[in-house]
Amino acid sequence: MADKKGAAETDVTSDWRATHGQKSAATRLRIFAALAWIIAIAGEVAGVVLLYQHKFDHGNLPLLIGILVGIAIFAIAGSLMWKAANKQDPASRADTARFFFQNQLGAIITVIAFLPLLVLIFMDKDMDPKNKTIAGGVGVVLAVIATLMGVSYHPPSVEQYTQDMNKCAAEIKANQPTNDCSPEVAAQAQDIAKDSKTVADATKDPLHPAGQDVVYWIAPENGAKKAATPHVFHICDKVSPLRGKTVDHGSVTEAYAENATRITKQIAMEQKQCGFGNAAQTSEQ
Repeated sequence: MADKKGAAETDVTSDWRATHGQKSAATRLRIFAALAWIIAIAGEVAGVVLLYQHKFDHGNLPLLIGILVGIAIFAIAGSLMWKAANKQDPASRADTARFFFQNQLGAIITVIAFLPLLVLIFMDKDMDPKNKTIAGGVGVVLAVIATLMGVSYHPPSVEQYTQDMNKCAAEIKANQPTNDCSPEVAAQAQDIAKDSKTVADATKDPLHPAGQDVVYWIAPENGAKKAATPHVFHICDKVSPLRGKTVDHGSVTEAYAENATRITKQIAMEQKQCGFGNAAQTSEQ
């Protein structure tokens, strides 16, 4: 059996992953955000066409301001929905380009929706100077407000959610207040805590009346940091699925870090193979 790897300073699990429900919610929000942005850009196109038709040369200022306000409303609505989607299904900081564009897309789209129209307003030589000043000033203020609301100042990330998930799981296992259990990470953290309890219940013996937090899993191949595909973890290294295999061992959370993300369903059988026959039998998970 391979020696146990050095214990990490912090309790880590495999990277946080959005659940099916979270991915579905994020997809819906992104579709609605895209529709809102399409309407905002359509408003910009309408404004540009009307400018080229000289509809604002000597009047129609309320219409132009209305178009600018409409662009702002739909741009902001799209940004808010997009940021809500990112909370459900964030990007990873490891992918720098995607992380930036996914989180700042609202601000980028807002600039695209405003800038060409504002440039044309200020460059229009036929528009009444007073109307140009008013419309341009209102447009700039709206563009700045909408862009700032589109910026994600503290964007969520897979790495942040992984850290929060670990803290949440530790709080659950220690029966402490779950201050770090946000809705985004709670489900996964509860799975880790549940598996830890299952292992502890299954490994009780006279020397360990409270059970243990040690599990065993097939080591990643070719020196990989973690297994390419999820593995099952077991309550000792003597069980039949691990015979003849290179095995690692550690806590449940360390097993999750190695992509061993499911506890065996054969708890009762493994208790007998591991010598925990006198322990209280644990139902199959």
